[in-house]
Amino acid sequence: MDAGVAAQPRVVMDGLAFPESPRWLEGRLWFSDWGADQVIALDVGGRSEVVARVASFPMCIDFMPDGRLLIVSSDDRRLLRMEPDGSLATHADLSELSDHPWNDIAVTSQGDVYVNNIGFDFPAGEVAPGMVALITNDGSARQVADGLMFPNGMVVTPDDSTLIVAESYGNKLTAFDIRADGTRSGGRPWAPLDGYPDGICLDAEGAVWYADVPNKRCVRVRAGGEVLQTIDLDRGCFACALGGPDERTLFMLANEWQGVDAIDEASRMGEVLALQVGVPAA
Repeated sequence: MDAGVAAQPRVVMDGLAFPESPRWLEGRLWFSDWGADQVIALDVGGRSEVVARVASFPMCIDFMPDGRLLIVSSDDRRLLRMEPDGSLATHADLSELSDHPWNDIAVTSQGDVYVNNIGFDFPAGEVAPGMVALITNDGSARQVADGLMFPNGMVVTPDDSTLIVAESYGNKLTAFDIRADGTRSGGRPWAPLDGYPDGICLDAEGAVWYADVPNKRCVRVRAGGEVLQTIDLDRGCFACALGGPDERTLFMLANEWQGVDAIDEASRMGEVLALQVGVPAA
């Protein structure tokens, strides 16, 4: 596909304080509203449900292979797991690894969990490299990667062979080869970018969509950095996910960015946007 600009997306849900971390599961788009301390599930008909309440910023989510929801509770440095009765249990304690904010999460098909850490007190702290931790099925956590410039969105390839990490302050995507024990090899360049990657998702052709807040867009790139498609928005794009009945709907979470201090219940400029694309989710 030649690089090009896509048609404008439709608004699926608005009036959100700070939507982030979208995931598609069982006919619904799940995401966090960081400004409202909520995890929300949204169906294709536009009906939404608050499925969890956690006071944390950031607060990213993903799912275990058995469908249980995982929530990164950055404020108290824990990874939470939702049990069948709706209660939240501690899946892992991350406090021994870093005092800085914990951010995005990606889970393998075997239940190994990767969570990254920004590495400094965003936005006021002095910029420093961040890292990635691995949480295994027994709940133990250890650092497995470092030297990342504001690690942000992450995705694991369907064969569990590769972890791709967005480096927002590095203007690139970095890949790690995953070994059988869940640890990874040294990072290698996956794609240099003309932008600031935030949340990411992977499609069936092995291309990555990345959200870009300062440039108000969502961009599809292949390994090496070739731009395949660009979707321009009227506000910052923070995260993206592929889903829908045929997994060809690109959901984009966008918001007016006025700084962390402006994020609260009264600031409700966040939207969930959707656009049909040609290649389904990986």
